Formats: sequence, C-alpha cells, structure tokens
Amino acid sequence: MNIAVVVDVIGALSDKSLLNGNLCLIDDGSFDSKNQGTPDLVTVVVPGQVVQWSALAVDLQTPVEIRSISFVPADGAAGAAAYGVDPAAVAGSAVEGVDAGAADGADGAAPADHRVAAGQLDLNVWSGVVPPYLVPGVPYRYRLELQMYEGEHSVLHIDSPALMCL
Repeated sequence: MNIAVVVDVIGALSDKSLLNGNLCLIDDGSFDSKNQGTPDLVTVVVPGQVVQWSALAVDLQTPVEIRSISFVPADGAAGAAAYGVDPAAVAGSAVEGVDAGAADGADGAAPADHRVAAGQLDLNVWSGVVPPYLVPGVPYRYRLELQMYEGEHSVLHIDSPALMCL
C-alpha cells in the first residue's frame, strides 16, 4: 500500500498552511479508502500490511520531505492489551515501522515519532507495518509533518489523515 503525499510547496509556504489545496493525499490500496485527493484521506488497511508514504513536490525547485509521522489512537489501548502490548506504548503509534530513509533504522523497529536533525533530512519514503491490535472501523489519525526547504516557516503539519482497519 502506497500513500502519495503531493504538496504544492510554493502555495504551502506562501499560505503557511497545508490546507487550501496545498496538500493532496492519495493511496493505491485495494479497499475503498475515503477522501482520496484531500488532506482528510482515510486509508483502509489490514493488520500486517506494509504502508509506505512518499512525498512529492509539485514545484520541482523546492524539495519536500517527510519530517515525521506520529499517531494518536482513538481507543487502541484496549486492543493492544489483548495482544500483550503495553497500552501506554500505543499512545504514540498505530503503525510499527521504520522510515526508509534512516540509515540506522533499516533493519529494526524505530520510534513512531520519527524525528531527525534538519541537517540529516533526506527522507522521501517512510514505511511501517499495521499492527494486529487496531480496532476495526476506528480511524487512527496521524500527524504528518513536512519539511519544505529551510527557514522559519519551512516545517508544516496536518493532523487530519488516518488509517482504518477493516
């Protein structure tokens, strides 16, 4: 499953917002995801599925990269406890995985809130595995934080996209 994060970088930097048509999220999943092409994408997934996010800039002169993805579960603590997972650990994560751009995280689990120093920012693809304890039918919202070039207002985020298990 791939999720394309398409950003109008010039519009986003001008508006200081990922809204107003500056962000388009699209997935290629085989299930009926909702709100394709909007910042409110709800991607339908199944446990064990690999999800990859890729950032693409509409403006090819100004790069955009994923700075972090972090999850805030709706009610995942109960489902996590049933699988022997510490419910407190679910508070920051709905997808267990690594960012594909990190040199030291390619072979093991990384924290759900993947943050890197600005000088190390070269992340174009992030991926993770959907854990088995997600409650079906519950959207798990995530914060998508994007870095566009450098400067005071170069990092923007949005909290509206979600993953939802069948």
